[in-house]
Amino acid sequence: MLYHALYPLKEYWFGFNIFKYITFRAALAAFTSFLICVAIGPVMIRRLRAFKIGQYVRKEHVDGIYDLHKHKEGTPTMGGLLIIVSVVVSALLWCRLDNDYVLLAIAGMVWLGAIGFLDDFFKLKNKSSKGIRGASKLAGQIILALLVGVFVLHNKAIGSELYVPFIKNSVCNLGIFYIVFILLVIVGSSNAVNLTDGLDGLAVGCVIFVTFTYAVFSYITGHAEISNYLHIFYLPGAGELAIFCAAVTGAGLGFLWFNSFPATIFMGDTGALSLGGTIAIISVLIKKEFLLLLVGGVLVLEVLSVIIQVVFFKMTKKRVFLMSPIHHHFQIKGWPEAKITMRFLIVAAIFAIISIAALKVR
Repeated sequence: MLYHALYPLKEYWFGFNIFKYITFRAALAAFTSFLICVAIGPVMIRRLRAFKIGQYVRKEHVDGIYDLHKHKEGTPTMGGLLIIVSVVVSALLWCRLDNDYVLLAIAGMVWLGAIGFLDDFFKLKNKSSKGIRGASKLAGQIILALLVGVFVLHNKAIGSELYVPFIKNSVCNLGIFYIVFILLVIVGSSNAVNLTDGLDGLAVGCVIFVTFTYAVFSYITGHAEISNYLHIFYLPGAGELAIFCAAVTGAGLGFLWFNSFPATIFMGDTGALSLGGTIAIISVLIKKEFLLLLVGGVLVLEVLSVIIQVVFFKMTKKRVFLMSPIHHHFQIKGWPEAKITMRFLIVAAIFAIISIAALKVR
């Protein structure tokens, strides 16, 4: 919005020319979303408490964990709304609104946020850990995947090619099956963030590192010279997604202000689904889907710990971990919650650094 309003004024004063630069608008997008989040956070927390929209701590099938988490009962949830509002407002202010990629990312975030909101609402209404039916949640994700798939397949600049990282000129054209792949990426990423959202500050902290990394990826993907030098996929206009990613990073930092230990608000499925799905959409648009496994290494480990636990238990009736996801394993072992979160975030930062460095590996 500000780009369209102020950049044309460069003819009257050269200072407005600065709005042309993606790096400038990305920095201000991050700062804006952070300020919005921090400013309206206390108001939202008070409102959620007033309406008694608080966290339900599950008692069934969580031996050893309930006693560690029972003090969180009643803590305001649905905080994902705070993130979504901050990101959308900041993106609308600083991104070019004639960019279809940004509009798709915003629409995807709002769509999945609405699904997560309904899930949180029914959990609160039923006073249980069960929200909307899994089939209904999956149906919403399928609809989004179909829309993203149709957009991608009809956009000749993106296409249905799948780029394999670390191998030069390794491309696989999936054709119509690319839509199925998009669904797997969206569902996998959403569930990964959801599973990681079990300790104060853990999920949003990991998302901050992922979105910052994808801001770098998006900028490079939209820069003809740099992408050519690194021999990676070039997509004109993808640089605007760097601004959107910066807005998500800023909002994540703002939310972490309140969600850090001890948390005064939780993101709920409203935040987990929207953030995970948004990351997935951006990875698809800039053809960095496989790198998401490395960038979001902590998220992947959380999912793998659940899969390993379930499969191993069904086969042997024994458990690999004291409890899954893996962050609960360390909780039961006696690690303080804040220490687990900090160490996981250190690992997330290392994954992010390796991912950026790996762009040159071919």
